[in-house]
Amino acid sequence: MSAPPMFQDNMPLAQYVLRILTGIRDLVLIHEETQKDVKQLAGGRSVCLDVTGIDSKGTVYDLEIQRSDKGTGAHRARYHSSMMDRDLLKECQDFDEIPDTYTIFITENDIYQEGKPFYIIERINLTTGKSFNDGEHILYVNGQYRGDDEIGDLMYDFNCDDPHKMKSKEMAERAIYLKETKEGVAFMCKQMEDMRNETIRSTTTEYLKNIMKTLKISLNQAMDALQIPEKDRAQYTSRIKQ
Repeated sequence: MSAPPMFQDNMPLAQYVLRILTGIRDLVLIHEETQKDVKQLAGGRSVCLDVTGIDSKGTVYDLEIQRSDKGTGAHRARYHSSMMDRDLLKECQDFDEIPDTYTIFITENDIYQEGKPFYIIERINLTTGKSFNDGEHILYVNGQYRGDDEIGDLMYDFNCDDPHKMKSKEMAERAIYLKETKEGVAFMCKQMEDMRNETIRSTTTEYLKNIMKTLKISLNQAMDALQIPEKDRAQYTSRIKQ
């Protein structure tokens, strides 16, 4: 099951999962959000974060569920981490006040092929061999791991289609709600429709950009060429000018 529906408006579940993955047993989330758009300056690439959270100590988390190895590269992790950092300091704040961040990828496959439950990525001083201690933490969780421990159980649940066979009641209860209740099924249908519409809008936006660049025409001319309805033009104008 994809991450956003499981975690949307469900801070206790996000907290439960983050406690297991980070090993921070007293982690208390005070904010949680799914599908958060982090906009970049004009010409820069924006990102959509699957699940974000802030704990009571100010630590910021980004939890990403990756179904394709293509989306697990080191440069993507670096970019996600940098985008989280962008808005964490207010004007005149000291750099040492920036909170710790965790960028966590749950990968479908064991991308490092070592059979470990997770792989911790930290900066180190290569000369001294000591940690750089910059507060940036990147974690790859092996979605194929099935060890007899909490992470093994959690990875089993993330890949289990039958909620009645899940090992944690927290995951099972949410999956049962989404799959077997009238309200949950309606919610999932709405989510799927929203995802389909967003895919259409994203594809159309790219078509418009390519037409403008190739034919050297204005945005309005490109929208005329694609016969974009008048009621939809404002949203595409906003998307392209981001």
